[in-house]
Amino acid sequence: MSPKMRSAIQAVVGVAATLLLGTACGDDKSTASEATSAVVAGKPLDIAFRALASPTSGNNKIEALVKQADGAPVTDATVSVTFRMPAMPAMNMPEMHTTAPLTSQGDGRYTGTGELMMAGSWNVTVNVSRGGEQLGSARFTLLAK
Repeated sequence: MSPKMRSAIQAVVGVAATLLLGTACGDDKSTASEATSAVVAGKPLDIAFRALASPTSGNNKIEALVKQADGAPVTDATVSVTFRMPAMPAMNMPEMHTTAPLTSQGDGRYTGTGELMMAGSWNVTVNVSRGGEQLGSARFTLLAK
């Protein structure tokens, strides 16, 4: 092997090791972001979602923030989170889903515990309602390890 080829391989290995180390040491609390949905009193509703620690199979503490577009918190809503993993026919696995009710902590913050039956990518839907009327919902993805 030529010295030039050896040097190129070492550089590629070094970059790969750096990327893997950065990924392993990263702060992966959740894959949550803000999403806008529905309209409340003529104003869009902003819904944010996150796991309060790195998501794993089993019970996970979760949080949703619900605010109107002007930043005013929505404090009197009923909020729930549904976790759904699509069926995997090749592995003979049916669809899995579970719903967790969240409790208002004030200032538009709702918390609770959601159960993820296994590690993997979960589709998350946050539903916000008041008096039985749907105010809005937002979808996210969560990766449990």
